[in-house]
Amino acid sequence: MMSGKKISGTAYYALAFGLFLGLCLWKFGNPVILDGNITPPVTPSDFLNDPWPTRWAGPIFLLLALPGAAMACSKKPRGPGTKWLWLPPLSWLGWQLLSATQTVDATLTSATLWQFFGCVACYFLGALVLGSEPMVRWLLIGVLAAFTFCLVRAVDQRLFEFPQGRQMLIEGERGNWTNLPPETLLEMKRDNVIITTNGMDVANPAILAKFAKGRVNGTLVYPNALAGAVLLLFPVSLARAFNDTRRLRPAIRTIVITLALFLGGAGFFWTGSKLGWLIAIAAGAIFLFRFKWPARFKWPALTMVLLLGLGIFIIRFHTYFAGGATSASARLDYWRAAAQTTIAHPLLGTGPGTFQRPYAKLKSPEAEMARLTHNDYLEQFSDSGIAGGIFYAAWIVTALAIPGRRLWKSGSPLTFAIFIGLLGWFAQGIGEFGLYVPALAWTAFTLLGCLLGLSANQMDKPAAAN
Repeated sequence: MMSGKKISGTAYYALAFGLFLGLCLWKFGNPVILDGNITPPVTPSDFLNDPWPTRWAGPIFLLLALPGAAMACSKKPRGPGTKWLWLPPLSWLGWQLLSATQTVDATLTSATLWQFFGCVACYFLGALVLGSEPMVRWLLIGVLAAFTFCLVRAVDQRLFEFPQGRQMLIEGERGNWTNLPPETLLEMKRDNVIITTNGMDVANPAILAKFAKGRVNGTLVYPNALAGAVLLLFPVSLARAFNDTRRLRPAIRTIVITLALFLGGAGFFWTGSKLGWLIAIAAGAIFLFRFKWPARFKWPALTMVLLLGLGIFIIRFHTYFAGGATSASARLDYWRAAAQTTIAHPLLGTGPGTFQRPYAKLKSPEAEMARLTHNDYLEQFSDSGIAGGIFYAAWIVTALAIPGRRLWKSGSPLTFAIFIGLLGWFAQGIGEFGLYVPALAWTAFTLLGCLLGLSANQMDKPAAAN
């Protein structure tokens, strides 16, 4: 790809767009509906260390999307075998616009529509501009660099930041916070790390509990979001680590592969994601099933993966289930309310991104408030009606199933790794809200479009040979 040949304009564009997605992984890891809760950075330290308001991502994206659209229009259209795959995303986005006319909260819907525009635009840019293996490799430079930084941050949280932060809060509370400079104390109060109870400044119990649990989130909003990033990008990271290092010295290659395995594996394990773990087991089984091994080797290997994965799951999370599986119970309440909202508003829903408004009226008295359904598919039904939910589900199923079927036997390791990552991330959507996080959704839909483009290129090869 970089062997002395002149680098094309499309390659530069792929590199720039990948760097933008990397910036999203670094700075835009919060749901768009929480944009108003994010304090804009002021000082250079704030810009470097804190998340940025998600509304800042839109203008940057437009600067990149416009030249990408021009490149897409200048390219030869895809063959008839893939043209109809444009219909579900356009139908879904069109229905979101229609639903927005009847929204119960214009502010939430406006932020959500920008996010959805980005998802669809990323999909088309991936398919029409970036959907070839050389362009995907350029794209992944920025994406995987930021993903590596996110994982390093997660490991640092587990090994250093959380234990040190917890110790500092405990000692500070014991010493009446005399160990902290006044400006640091004010900042920690502003961030609710220190709260005032009965006239006394104490460490926020929720923060202490977070540090004690040690569940890492890297640069993203919370641990399950990081688990989603690992499901999406760890397979392609391993594909690059194993296949692109073959010309390196054995010692260096071993170091690269070991670091990739450690960062991805440790970061994922320390997220403590239950659903993510089950999806990872399934993804590993699918990966093994693709190997052209004799049945007498393949089935024992699959059985071993399932038994080992489920055994670790049971051992690791038995206290969670013994304690009543509170987060799973909470999700059931969200989903019940979403179903009720769909029944009450079957045509257009309550407006994109507005689940929290009907949920505030429908939630169980003992349930905590939630802003999102924690199920991307069900939220489409609740927020935009039955048609909106069907269009979104049809988009994801067709965009995964048709390219996946084509690439199952003939796809390259890189292409298949992208498919496995996408399969895992969209499966996680049944219990999470990644669709509303620019860092995750825009990266995923770009790769989904790339998968469609790679699939079409694969289909064109036999035709060219004939």
